[in-house]
Amino acid sequence: MLRNSKQPRVAPAGPPYDAATAAALEALGPPIALFRVFARRPDRAMAIHGWGSYYLSRRTALTLRQRELVIDRTTARCGAGYEWAIHAALFGGKAGLDAAQLRSLAAGSASDACWAEEDRAVIAAVDALCDRGDLDDQEWAALVRAAGEEGAVDLLLVCGWYHAISFVARALRLPLEPGTEAHAL
Repeated sequence: MLRNSKQPRVAPAGPPYDAATAAALEALGPPIALFRVFARRPDRAMAIHGWGSYYLSRRTALTLRQRELVIDRTTARCGAGYEWAIHAALFGGKAGLDAAQLRSLAAGSASDACWAEEDRAVIAAVDALCDRGDLDDQEWAALVRAAGEEGAVDLLLVCGWYHAISFVARALRLPLEPGTEAHAL
């Protein structure tokens, strides 16, 4: 399900960085390859940061665990091994995800025994969005029970945002970041 490449199609920006590129990288976070590709055009990087990075990564109505379930499942469903590996390595433990749950997010289903009911609702919602671009009434009701109405709306946005990020990471053929190989399933 997860795919990755050793050779990127677009070379990420490299040091030394001019002032605008350095500022863009500072805003985006650690200088991983994806952010360094965005920062080849600092105005693009700052627009991405302003639109999605802060709110969708840090301020949603979703819990850290719910947000990571959405991100990990979305990137896995999109076959974006690069982005999945980063989130599994950096946030999996912080979100309380164990090895069985990470494997399930990569290649299992919401019905796997490792999931609690609330987690299942989140994963099923992501799967429905990836499969159909919509949630039926039962899926919506289960998601609202798990995450609340505001969390449900934020799930739609986070899933869509990471679908877009997955397209970028995958189409650019970004290789895994150092230290994430062990986490890519």
